[in-house]
Amino acid sequence: MEGAIENVVMEHVQEQALDNSGILSEFIPTLDRPFFNIYLWGHFDSIVSKITGGRFIPHEFKFVADKLPLSDLKSVIAAISTYYVVIFGGKFLLRHSEPFKLNLLFQLHNLFLTLGSLCLLTLMVEQLIPIVWRNGLFYAICDIGAWTQPMVTLYYINYVFKFVEFIDTLFLVLKKKKLTFLHTYHHGATALLCFTQLVGTTAISWVPITLNLGVHVLMYFYYLLAASGIRVWWKEWVTRFQILQFVLDIIFIYFAVYQKVVHLYFPTFPHCGDCVGSTTATFSGCAILSSYLFLFVAFYIEIYKNKGTKKSRVVKRASGGVAAKVNEYVNIDLQNVSTPSPSPTRGSRRR
Repeated sequence: MEGAIENVVMEHVQEQALDNSGILSEFIPTLDRPFFNIYLWGHFDSIVSKITGGRFIPHEFKFVADKLPLSDLKSVIAAISTYYVVIFGGKFLLRHSEPFKLNLLFQLHNLFLTLGSLCLLTLMVEQLIPIVWRNGLFYAICDIGAWTQPMVTLYYINYVFKFVEFIDTLFLVLKKKKLTFLHTYHHGATALLCFTQLVGTTAISWVPITLNLGVHVLMYFYYLLAASGIRVWWKEWVTRFQILQFVLDIIFIYFAVYQKVVHLYFPTFPHCGDCVGSTTATFSGCAILSSYLFLFVAFYIEIYKNKGTKKSRVVKRASGGVAAKVNEYVNIDLQNVSTPSPSPTRGSRRR
């Protein structure tokens, strides 16, 4: 009798184990669905379609220049020009006013951009993994086959995000923070960069975009924590990842530029083949990304290599640290701020 009961129990345990393994097998990642076998694009398509009431259906989207919002050069230039007029005009008009306290709105802004960047990044990675695995890296960055409908949809959403990020600078103006060339140039140039690559159909667009999204997830999350009064040890790494991002961008972009130049003008030179995308988009993208790298490296050297300067000591002692200084969420007025004292020496202790 006891043996029969044990057999029944064992059979039940085995059946339960098989059922559980069957459930778990549904979430085993695959090449086309690398995130636990969940089709993120399908869920995204369904959710966005419902939220917009069918006005924007991701799987039906087509980028048509001059037809969509911010899809022609005149409107892009007008939007970027308005950005500069608002921030510099606002800074002038508010020069005698007290800083606004907008901590809650600032936190919500950073939370939105953190989650939005993470969403776009995972959706792009889901699309890219099968493309790169099946066709190779050169195909993914240089062939028109990598310019797929889902990727173009995500490129356009990312492009719209660049204008949402203009609000970063509006917060600086309202909170009476310092505006620098590095910050203001970066925002305007990035919006223009994304526009040129969309119009120019450069398949390599996913490289700088995914890297930038990865950095933005980290950066905006850092700003969210800083605004919440949470200090983290990795604030310096925000800047380092930004520089690493631009280094990788440059490697890929210069490779693509070489392929296009050699294919068009020096076909006898060794190369892998042409890289899809207009010549204008290729060279403008190369120029803008090169300028980013130069500016960020110059800033990093100024702060971390010239450690004895007043600016270096002020930045490192400021709330939010160097990562905040990169995008000027810290107001540094070197003429009116006291220089942080170095560690006391034995002589100073005696005095």
